[in-house]
Amino acid sequence: MMVLLLIALTSTISHAAPANKQAEAAKTESSAHRRENSADVDAVGRIIARYAKSIDAADITLASQIWWDSPEVSFIHPLGHEHGFDQIKQNVYQRLMGQTFSERKLTPRDIAIHVYGDAAWAEFYWDFNAKFRKDGQSITTHGRETQIYRKIKGSWRIIHVHYSGMPTTQPGQGF
Repeated sequence: MMVLLLIALTSTISHAAPANKQAEAAKTESSAHRRENSADVDAVGRIIARYAKSIDAADITLASQIWWDSPEVSFIHPLGHEHGFDQIKQNVYQRLMGQTFSERKLTPRDIAIHVYGDAAWAEFYWDFNAKFRKDGQSITTHGRETQIYRKIKGSWRIIHVHYSGMPTTQPGQGF
């Protein structure tokens, strides 16, 4: 019986040491990952700033520098669901932003960025101020947005945007 107890104790100690080393390695890897992510988080933050500028100017050239030019990208918004960068350029940048509004100002705030290897997402709130092209009337809206990114050939690109208005507070709304 004592021999079995010694064998079990020895086995536990020999397995505990690698587990501790694994935990230490995971901590070190996690710290290195955080440092590495810091540059990626900053890069994604710059993409968000450039995205806002591309909306402000309805600038397809700037948009093409931050979006992945692929039929796989998508953009979900209250007026529709665009599939592929060609639809996003046409329906979001040209029609909605360019033809509908004569002035635009998108201000992202409360930005949270999450990076996992070559994938990332950001969530933020925004304020949008614009003037309608047809009559010069001003509009101000507020909403929230999630953007998903992929690191492609060393550069972050937007692959999906989903935005919506702010939560409703009236009973029976928002369902």
